[in-house]
Formats: sequence, structure tokens, C-alpha cells
Amino acid sequence: MGYAISLAIALTLLWLGLSGLMKPIVLTLGVISIAVTVFLSARLGLLDREGAPYHRMVQMLRYAPWLFKEIILSNIRVLKAILSPDLDIHPTLVKVPYSMKSDLSKVMFANSITLTPGTVTLRVDDGFMLVHGLYESGAQPEAFEEMHDRTAHAGEGRPMPKGKAK
Repeated sequence: MGYAISLAIALTLLWLGLSGLMKPIVLTLGVISIAVTVFLSARLGLLDREGAPYHRMVQMLRYAPWLFKEIILSNIRVLKAILSPDLDIHPTLVKVPYSMKSDLSKVMFANSITLTPGTVTLRVDDGFMLVHGLYESGAQPEAFEEMHDRTAHAGEGRPMPKGKAK
């Protein structure tokens, strides 16, 4: 029941934020569509810790600025490579291990890798992800350890390893 309520609240805030209209017909349609969505989600068995992960929101909001910084830094590296006259890239495929158990964390990790310019997650298998990188040196499994740890903390609530700031 708690997941249904949290989903309804999140959808209500999204609806109000996107529509911005307070006319009775719009509000009525909003209530109906939110009720149908929550009902169908419950019927399909989607209301669980991963289907409505609002309990992880604080950790995910802490993760977002770090990821944004990494995206900016990677953009700069890729831009330098593009603008250099010799196009100094060394593409590679690498298997990046992961230890996350939840699908939410696996998806967050794979998407974080793909959002970072110069790397793309091609496949997710049991225990590793196949990643294409523009730079062999920057696409080694060790290069993704901090992202792995931060994603596991945000998605599963694992403690951060010592020496890494939250």
C-alpha cells in the first residue's frame, strides 16, 4: 500500500508540474489517469522496491551531481580528441565487473556508463557489462570502480568504501 501511495504522490507532483493548469476538467483527468496508472501497476505487480524506488531518492539525488561532473569531464576529453588533428583515440571493448543485485542498480550503472561520453554499455550479463570505450586507458575496469561504488550506494544503499566521499 505504501508503494501505491508513493507512486500516486510522485505522479501527482509530475502531473501538476508538467501541466500547470488548475482547471477542474484537467484536474479530473489527472486524478483519473493517476488512479488508472496506480491500479494497473498494482495489478501487474510492479509496485515493489524497484518499481517505486522513492525510498532511495535522497541517495540518488546525491549521486546526480557527481554523475553530472563526470559527464562534463568526459565531454571535455572527447571534445579534445575530436578537435585534435590526429584524432588520438584507441577504441576498445572491456568487460566491467559489477556486484549489484537489484535490477535498479544494474540499470543505473549501465546508464551511467552510457551517459558518460566516450563509453557505451553494449551488453549486461551475469557479473559483468560489456563496455565500448574510445580510449583504452580510460575504459579499463578500474576506471569504473568509483561509479560502481556510488551507483551501488545510490541504488541499493550499500555503504561507500572507506576513502570515498559520499
